[in-house]
Amino acid sequence: MPELNDIQVFVEVLECGSLSRAAGQLGMSKSMISRRLSRLEADLGRPLLARTTRGLSLTEAGADFRPFAERMVADLQAARDALSQQGEARGRLRLTAPTSLGITHLAPVLAELALRHPHLEVSCSYSDHLVDLVGGGLDAAVRIGALADSSMIARRIAPIRSALVASPEYLKARGTPMTPADLAGHDAIPHGNEVWRFQHNGRTFTHRPRGRYVADSGPAELAGVVAGLGIAMMPMFLIGAALQRGEVVTVLDEYEPPELGLYVVRPPPAEPVPRKIRVLTEIMVEKFGRAGWDAGGPQA
Repeated sequence: MPELNDIQVFVEVLECGSLSRAAGQLGMSKSMISRRLSRLEADLGRPLLARTTRGLSLTEAGADFRPFAERMVADLQAARDALSQQGEARGRLRLTAPTSLGITHLAPVLAELALRHPHLEVSCSYSDHLVDLVGGGLDAAVRIGALADSSMIARRIAPIRSALVASPEYLKARGTPMTPADLAGHDAIPHGNEVWRFQHNGRTFTHRPRGRYVADSGPAELAGVVAGLGIAMMPMFLIGAALQRGEVVTVLDEYEPPELGLYVVRPPPAEPVPRKIRVLTEIMVEKFGRAGWDAGGPQA
């Protein structure tokens, strides 16, 4: 029967992409890693990895065995979490987060998380594209918006407020819109193909923004607003500091955009919650669950 330690080595090699990096992560020699992989393959009676001059690749048997191996290692970590007396978070926490929030606000929080839990490895990739958590081998995602129905487990951390903003120079030159209908006469800075929605006195208004400056990145969008290229609808966590400096001002304040949410999302099962996810959620609530967290710059 294969040894669980050998299965852990197999999973670590897959995550690291090479024997050398896996050896560094596990504190073993490269030859020891190779012997453990060979022993696992002998126990299973099938080669799992093909070794070429370009590196390692999974065989068909290795691809079939991988999800079972990852599940066994995850179950072992969950058992360790459940038995931990001090509640110490261990292992590797693999995350994805949106670039706009991640670099300015989330990165300092994750750094503090790593300081609080010295046995926890924190790895976060920043992307504004929706990432497949299961396919990417990720433990969780930090996401913004109104979540679609899915099999994922989601914990709402905080509301995300948005506002329409423009530079004082733009409004001086083009005038200030007083109703959503006035936006048709203004340049906009859309975020991709978005549609703006507003609520006022129980009514919902929509506007499809048009402009010659389009961005799919929050900071790039804000740069266009500050430069006077048009009006944009943006989250407060991105524009808070610019508002304080007077670089931008809000417009149509009586017409409120729908409130979105900040979430920690993870694959099932719902219980037990892995200790590393629990401590991530706790620090997210601590830093982002307070009123006014999005009014200024990065998190303290």
